[in-house]
Amino acid sequence: MYNQLHSATILEQDLQRTFFKCRKWQLEQTLDPINCPYHYYCNSHYPGDYPSWVDTIVIFIAAFSFFAATAAMIAGVVGGSRPPEPPWLTKFNRFRRYFLPSGPILLPIIVVVIAKGNRVNTLFGLAQTGPSILQMVRASALSFETKTESDIKYVSLEVSTMSGILQAALYLDSIILPYYTGLDALESSRFSGECLSCICREQALVVGGTVVYRGWSVTTAMVVGALTLRMFTRLAPETKRKTMPMKIAIESISWILMIVESLYLLVVLPPERSWSRAISFSAVFVLICLQIIRRLISLVFGFCNGNQENKGRL
Repeated sequence: MYNQLHSATILEQDLQRTFFKCRKWQLEQTLDPINCPYHYYCNSHYPGDYPSWVDTIVIFIAAFSFFAATAAMIAGVVGGSRPPEPPWLTKFNRFRRYFLPSGPILLPIIVVVIAKGNRVNTLFGLAQTGPSILQMVRASALSFETKTESDIKYVSLEVSTMSGILQAALYLDSIILPYYTGLDALESSRFSGECLSCICREQALVVGGTVVYRGWSVTTAMVVGALTLRMFTRLAPETKRKTMPMKIAIESISWILMIVESLYLLVVLPPERSWSRAISFSAVFVLICLQIIRRLISLVFGFCNGNQENKGRL
């Protein structure tokens, strides 16, 4: 009995690995157009997963990125609630960009991790948690403005951040699209018995399945657009008054879209590794809440300072 259960478990694992790692589904001419209008089989799949120690490193990188962003958020909340800015916070802000998920050190590492993410699946599946990592990078880029004295250095940092976000989104799609396609093939098909991955379907198999989430999306475009406007305002300060309403609107829409995406992924995705997905997106919500608190505190103190200046003039 034990051997039968063990063999069944191994077969199920091999089946899931075949479906979730499939790079190309081949449509084959069907012999039964009534009961099997579309007959597919996996023609190419990704190699096996990395060992567990690689996943452990990825978990450490993701956790360090989150705690670095959280520390920067909390420092911003504390600094905003006690103006003027404390000396320790001034020193912290000078070096924080190097430790942020969207900074020049961690962002390239995150891009490399996501680029190799198809084989990171032993302990920490990027198909489930990769979107939350991209959300963390985008939230970090929107929350913290790059502060440098040199415009050349500022532009190079901003351009590298935008390039990193776009690359991470593109690489993430190379992970989630095969996963979602295989998930749809596994759930809404029946096995024909011709081979391990041979399936019969009533409808054609669509790349990405029924899940509409994409890393390369409107949200990513909005975030990059907000960063572009931020850079344009820095280089052309005389246009700040004209571009500021557009910049605020695009940033607000970006935050709303990220919240909607996170809720959608929590509800729609299958229960596989739900604990890691729940933890990762809960961490993203923590960052978003801290950013909202930070913005509210800045608005309150800006309003109070404005009233004091008006009273002084009177």
